[in-house]
Amino acid sequence: MATPPTIPGKAEGAFRTIGELSKETGLPQHILRYWETRFPQLRPLQRAGNRRYYRPEDVVLVQRIARMLNDEGYTIRGVQQALMADRKRSPATPLPPASYGAILAVREALVEALEQDALA
Repeated sequence: MATPPTIPGKAEGAFRTIGELSKETGLPQHILRYWETRFPQLRPLQRAGNRRYYRPEDVVLVQRIARMLNDEGYTIRGVQQALMADRKRSPATPLPPASYGAILAVREALVEALEQDALA
């Protein structure tokens, strides 16, 4: 998976606003909003006032869609079909083994906190 380019002063894994993503990719904001209606895989978080926040994986998807449409000659329908085919081919990626330990540690901490809260 490609990594999104970094914005000066912003962490690599940080969410991006639609304005930042527009500057990064050179795509107008209205095109990004339009793509959200055509590609169900592209679903940025929306906060108060409908502000969009794109995750790093959304940024990678936008870059892929742009490359397919602008460089590889796909149509919107063609990109939709290619993305759906990829989705069917690759099942959900399992969590890396290191994540299980972290999840269990958080779970144990929550159980302990709930027990302490019940005693108080």
